[in-house]
Amino acid sequence: MSGGSGDAADAPTHLLYLHGFRSSPRSFKALRLQDWLRRNRPELVWQCPQLPPSPRAAIEAARAILDAWPAGRFAVAGSSLGGFYATVLAEATGCRAVLLNPAVDPARDLAPHVGEQTLFHDPSQRFEFRPEYVDELRVLAPTAITRPERYLAIIAKGDEVLDWREMSARYAGCPMRLIEGSDHGLSDFDDHLPFLLDFLRLKP
Repeated sequence: MSGGSGDAADAPTHLLYLHGFRSSPRSFKALRLQDWLRRNRPELVWQCPQLPPSPRAAIEAARAILDAWPAGRFAVAGSSLGGFYATVLAEATGCRAVLLNPAVDPARDLAPHVGEQTLFHDPSQRFEFRPEYVDELRVLAPTAITRPERYLAIIAKGDEVLDWREMSARYAGCPMRLIEGSDHGLSDFDDHLPFLLDFLRLKP
């Protein structure tokens, strides 16, 4: 894996984390990253909002956060569907993005999940994934990845939900960490956190 050029002066001062489908700010990876930042980069502004089910509304909520942050000083990170959203936002704003097993074609993958859903971290919380949300995902999909050097893709060959070959092809030319094994949730996330931090120039 190779990172972009620059030094610690280019490190973001603000970081937005976007969780995946049926996930929440209680995402294991989000909590691990937030804990590291709290201990080692307490000055960094962190947000990991609960995203609405509507992809259009999710992107609007994320853009509202980014629009309030200093231009050129923020980065985004996202897992699965959040990785797709992070790509949409990076293409729109030019920021750096870290993608963790990113969804490549969520409109296709989530079409079978139209209907009532529950949150992984709190099954008592229910939401409706509507047919029009699939159309919103199609509209949001970037036509191409520009400036691949601003993306880091961390992809597990052991992902049981998404095809690692499709993810690798989508982000070909980007800095990439391709993991033998692991899983969709990156249960070994701590092993890969240093690469994320190095890419964002946040390591102490």
